[in-house]
Parts: sequence; structure tokens; C-alpha cells
Amino acid sequence: MHEKQQRIRYIRVLEKFFTRTVSLLKLENFDEELFRQRTLKNYEDLKRVEAIDLNSKYFTELIAFINKSLQIVQSPCENFENERTMLLKEANLLQKEKNKNSYKKDKHKNSKFDDGY
Repeated sequence: MHEKQQRIRYIRVLEKFFTRTVSLLKLENFDEELFRQRTLKNYEDLKRVEAIDLNSKYFTELIAFINKSLQIVQSPCENFENERTMLLKEANLLQKEKNKNSYKKDKHKNSKFDDGY
């Protein structure tokens, strides 16, 4: 398999893990045990794909989020609600980082076009 295909597959698996984790965290009838089971199942999918170095700030933060969520799942805590809110906050920051380039405001857009008239 080519390096580019491996990179794309790894990115897709990372983002799939992220979206599944966030959707579980946002459920109204949140179940901690279901979250643990599904996160470990998603991690099994992640382990099947070979890890590739990604240098983007978004992807490094995404990998850190995945590692933190796995750490929370593997170490049980009495008050899971605090961890849930922390993970949701970090997920929100990650989504902002991903969408940062698409929401760039174009300053002085009228002065760019000058046809001489």
C-alpha cells in the first residue's frame, strides 16, 4: 500500500474515533459503561491501522485527545461527569482548530480588486 493511502486511512480512522467519542459524550441519556465499551471497541479499530507521523497541529491535538479519552476509560474515577465535561471542552477546541481556516474573514476585500476605473 502506498504511503499516501496509509496516511489517508490513518486520518480517517482517527477522525472516526473522534466523532464517535464526541457523539457518545453528547448523548442526553449518557451511560458511563456504554461509553467505556464503545471507546474500547473504537480503539480496536484504531489499532488495526498503522500509525503514521502527522505534523499538523490539529492532528497532534487529535491524537492527544484520543490518548486522554483512552486514559480516562482505562482508569475508573468516582466522578465521571468532570471528565466528561473536560473531554467535551477539548473536543470543542479541536473542532474550532479544524474549522479555523474556513472561517477566516477577508479584510479589505473591496480594495483588492482595482481595474483602473
